[in-house]
Amino acid sequence: MRRRRAAVAAGFCASFLLGSVLNVLFAPGSEPPRPGQSPGSSAAPGPGRRGGRGELARQIRERYEEVQRYSRGGPGPGAGRPERRRLMDLAPGGPGLQRPRPPRVRPPQYGAPSWPPAPGPGPRLGCAALRNVSGAQYVGSGYTKAVYRVRLPGGAAVALKAVDFSGHDLGSCVREFGARRGCYRLAAHKLLKEMVLLERLRHPNVLQLYGYCYQDSEDIPDTLTTITELGAPVEMIQLLQTSWEDRFRICLSLGRLLHHLAHSPLGSVTLLDFRPRQFVLVDGELKVTDLDDARVEETLCTSGADCILEFPARNFSLPCSAQGWCEGMNEKRNLYNAYRFFFTYLLPHSAPPSLRPLLDAIVNATGELAWGVDETLAQLETVLHLFRSGQYLQNSTSSGAEYQRIPDSTITQEDYRCWPSYHHGGCLLSVFSLAEAVDVCESHAQCRAFVVTNQTTWTGRKLVFFKTGWNQVVPDASKTTYVKAPG
Repeated sequence: MRRRRAAVAAGFCASFLLGSVLNVLFAPGSEPPRPGQSPGSSAAPGPGRRGGRGELARQIRERYEEVQRYSRGGPGPGAGRPERRRLMDLAPGGPGLQRPRPPRVRPPQYGAPSWPPAPGPGPRLGCAALRNVSGAQYVGSGYTKAVYRVRLPGGAAVALKAVDFSGHDLGSCVREFGARRGCYRLAAHKLLKEMVLLERLRHPNVLQLYGYCYQDSEDIPDTLTTITELGAPVEMIQLLQTSWEDRFRICLSLGRLLHHLAHSPLGSVTLLDFRPRQFVLVDGELKVTDLDDARVEETLCTSGADCILEFPARNFSLPCSAQGWCEGMNEKRNLYNAYRFFFTYLLPHSAPPSLRPLLDAIVNATGELAWGVDETLAQLETVLHLFRSGQYLQNSTSSGAEYQRIPDSTITQEDYRCWPSYHHGGCLLSVFSLAEAVDVCESHAQCRAFVVTNQTTWTGRKLVFFKTGWNQVVPDASKTTYVKAPG
């Protein structure tokens, strides 16, 4: 009877799992869109639930005007009114990318401004750079955009972003207004806004915009593709398994980014959609990649009751300034999101003991919004200085153990695992000095030797392998072995 019940339960679970997988695979819009695929037939025009094409034209105009504000606001790079023309066009005749033809101006459709505007100075890469790309790979998509990874003819890998023809934004708009071209323009303005912001907010922790290309795509002319720096998705589970040094680098990157956003040429910028998926990692640095939901304008108010900053776990009350806007709301929204998505998970765990009080203070202060971004960044930079200079070791006591130095050598095997390690099959850690390497080895019961490599981390610390013995010492000019002296 028990076996029969177990078999029934197992069968039910298997059926449920199979059904879930099939539902995901064959749900509308779940299949990754292919570059250049047919967008499908247009829906029949209709009046729409909110005023038909007049309403659609109003929404397009609002987004167009938003792009204009960001393009000409402030003295930052890329300032100037967007040009109302195609900067890069393609000759007809085949799906390949051809040489640009002279720009043309098209009259407004549905009462909207001319399409498409483009940012001031032309970026470095255009349609010509996309000839003969290879290795096209779908990366992912959101409500509006799809992202692809491609390799340029010169070998460089870049990311291409385009409106997702099977995405939520375009699909819901077509269902409501029945005007595919107008709906594409509405969605593409979000991509254009992001392109302008990437250009205006240039910073080491903002994804680089390499260029863009306008080309005709079957029934929709002037489809926009942006060319950006390629990054790796932020996977929090993986980050929790990395070294504290690398996790601190991500938090420091985020602190520097938020400081830049708070003091940008456009004013204080807030990220309304602030989640790990809006960021990527490029050579260990955190960079924001998704800016179509960024906002510059502060929240207007008539009293403090209008300045409630709401989050799922708690709310904050901010003052209403004499000028009629909520003081610091953009900055503090970013800061609290940094706390709840990054700092609380990545900062304190497995940190050097002498740094933990300062790290706990950073986490607690950002969780209570007791500090602004300036103070938060100053404290993060202090932690970096203490860690990079070795001052965090001043209160540590040396074990006094003696180790014999064997230059130009390494130990090929005799590994053991430790956490967190830079190498999954062994114990590879970073140290500030030889004395710290000795202390680490003495703190591991199985350690009998260690190998100092010529590799360094982003802070300049040496990477060291820790070993269980030294039975297989072999020559290696790039390493130095230290073995525990007998006695």
